[in-house]
Amino acid sequence: MKVGGGSDSPWRELEGDIIACRQCPRLVEWREEIAAQKRRAFSDWEYWGKPVPGFGDHEARLLIIGLAPGAHGSNRTGRMFTGDSSGDTLFAAMYRAGFANKPVARESGDGLKLPDAFLTAVGRCVPPKNRPTAEELANCQPYLLREIELLRRVSVVLALGQIAFDGYLRALQGQGLEIPRLKFAHGLWHDFAPPTPSLVACYHPSRQNTQTGRLTEEMMDAVFSRIRNALQIGMDQA
Repeated sequence: MKVGGGSDSPWRELEGDIIACRQCPRLVEWREEIAAQKRRAFSDWEYWGKPVPGFGDHEARLLIIGLAPGAHGSNRTGRMFTGDSSGDTLFAAMYRAGFANKPVARESGDGLKLPDAFLTAVGRCVPPKNRPTAEELANCQPYLLREIELLRRVSVVLALGQIAFDGYLRALQGQGLEIPRLKFAHGLWHDFAPPTPSLVACYHPSRQNTQTGRLTEEMMDAVFSRIRNALQIGMDQA
C-alpha cells in the first residue's frame, strides 16, 4: 500500500505542483494572513499556510472529496481534514468503517493511514468564508484530474457537500465524459457506465451540519457501511 508522500515520481511531482501553486491572489493572501495571525489556541504552531495536497492510499478504491482546507485545520497542519472538527467527525466515521487506522487526526506525522481510501478536495487553499469562487475552483480542477488519473483502482467516489459533488462532476466533464445533471441529496448513490466510479453524495461533516443534527454519526456510518459493502461485493465478483 502506497500512502500520501509516496516514493513514486508522479505523486511527488503532483504534490510539489500543488504546494507551489499561487494562481489565485485572493486565496494566497487569505491563507498567508491566517498563517501569520494564527488562532490564540495555536499560537505556538508554525502554520502550513500553503495549498494542501491529497492524502491516503495510492491504491485506494474509495476516493473522498471535500470542499477546501479549514482555516485552522488543514491550513495549519498541511494535511486534509486534519486538526479541526470536520476532520474529527470524518476520521471517526472512517475508523469505524475500517478506512482509517485511528479515529483522531491532530497533526501530520501522527501515523494516520487510510487503507483503501484517498482524501482530497476540490479547492486546495482555505477560502474566505469557506466560499471559493468558480474561477478559483476551475484553477484547482487540474490537480483533482491528475489525482483521478493516478488513482487507477477507484470504484467509489464520496463527495462531501454540494460543492464537492458539483466539482467532481465538472472534473468528469473535463475528462470528456458526458455527465447528466445529477441531484445532490445525502446518501444518494449514482452509478455510471464502467469504468467510471459510482458517486455517493454526503452532507459535509462541518460543525454547522453536525451541531444542528443535519448530519449525525448514524447517517455517516450508514454511508460508509454501504460503501464498504459495495467494495466487498466488487472484490467477491472480481
